[in-house]
Amino acid sequence: MKVKLILPALTEARSPYFRAVKYSLFPPLGLATLAGYLGEGDEIVLQDEHVQRLRLDDDPDLVIIETYITAARRAYWIADRYRQRGAHVCLGGLHPTSLPDEAALHADTVFLGPGEDTFPRFLEDFRNGRPLPLYRSTVRCLQDAPAPRRDLFKRHLYLVPNTAVLTRGCPHRCDFCFKEAFFRGGRSFYSRPVDAVLGEIAAMPGKHVYFLDNHLFGDHGLVEALLDGLRGMNRVWQAGGTVAAALADGLMEKAADAGLRSLFIGFETLGEGNLQSVGKSQNLHLDYDLAIRRLHDLGIMVNGSFIFGLDDDAPDVFDRTVAWAIERGIETATFHILTPYPGTVLWDRMAAQGRILTRDWNLYDTRHAVFRPGRMSVEELEAGYWKAYRDFYRWSSIASAAMTKPTLPTALRHLMYTGGWKKIEWLWDIVIRSGMLGRMVPLLEGILGGFGASMEPGRSRNPARLPGNVVC
Repeated sequence: MKVKLILPALTEARSPYFRAVKYSLFPPLGLATLAGYLGEGDEIVLQDEHVQRLRLDDDPDLVIIETYITAARRAYWIADRYRQRGAHVCLGGLHPTSLPDEAALHADTVFLGPGEDTFPRFLEDFRNGRPLPLYRSTVRCLQDAPAPRRDLFKRHLYLVPNTAVLTRGCPHRCDFCFKEAFFRGGRSFYSRPVDAVLGEIAAMPGKHVYFLDNHLFGDHGLVEALLDGLRGMNRVWQAGGTVAAALADGLMEKAADAGLRSLFIGFETLGEGNLQSVGKSQNLHLDYDLAIRRLHDLGIMVNGSFIFGLDDDAPDVFDRTVAWAIERGIETATFHILTPYPGTVLWDRMAAQGRILTRDWNLYDTRHAVFRPGRMSVEELEAGYWKAYRDFYRWSSIASAAMTKPTLPTALRHLMYTGGWKKIEWLWDIVIRSGMLGRMVPLLEGILGGFGASMEPGRSRNPARLPGNVVC
């Protein structure tokens, strides 16, 4: 059987070179995981349209397309084209799960929720000639899930080819998050066996690993087993967590000792009223400043995530947020315009209030205001968003943030990491076009690996002997 797995580009552009480097960061791990369920005799092609031109003149028997909201129009176009050529087309991912009726207009089969239980059932039905039009995930267990087919990746086209996942979902419930819509009908936070994850990491070339978990530290006992295994593996890694995780006694110390060098944190807003309004209760009454200081003291860089357009936000929110982040020496900041995704609590509330302004999914990219804000105009919100990016990543701002660092080496790391991320996009474009992005991996490893707690490379541990913790 000929099988093609596709990650469509997040816009309708056809060129693989139309995006900044952040769209060439990670290979599509989800699709590679589905490929693990296919048979040895299957002919498999995996294509990520962000890094390569999508071939459309082939004749696969089965096409599987992972669909995000801003790629929906492009995904539907690709799906329609392959259906016309006689292929059986499946659509899955966040957007089809939220709007299955819309997706069904362009697919032979639609998957709702994660695919670990639905995809094997579909494959059996498909091989027997009786595939269903809809499969809904209800069983959430990764105990027997296959390892992702990383051999399908074109590693040289990515800056961060080594990615891993320990957990799925998140233990928290924020109104704006897609998680509850995607995991509806079953458990919304569960994990893989720790020893399986460590075994995959041990087989990865190079030193750098990025954990794609929504919240790697959501289960402290589970993640401590992971840290025990990582310690001594001579890895440097990045992950996402929460303010509470950064403040937890001893947790970040263990993570730094195991190689953590950068943590993505959803601060979201500096206003507690805003936190309450969107159900981000896990951030209430926590000391953001202390969390940042603890991480920096351990040599862990901070990528702060912020949302603009919450109901208490007035036009002064942009300058206040940027100034706060610079004064605390945050290395990188990711800004978003609040976006009500279909299927979320936020969408339901705003739709009931008549505040949704458009259903053009291409605009649901957190860079456009697709709803009516509470205390500013749409124009003010969008202009403030772009101004925040410009102001935070000015050379003068980068230098000011670097000066908050206690030592010259950490100040230099800040300049290299922050400046390299946003100030040389023209150079990244050249590297991407040349097909040599993967050659930048040692530079990233050098910047991350030269700082932080000792990794004690002599202390090795056999991952296979660790407990196979799993939540099912």
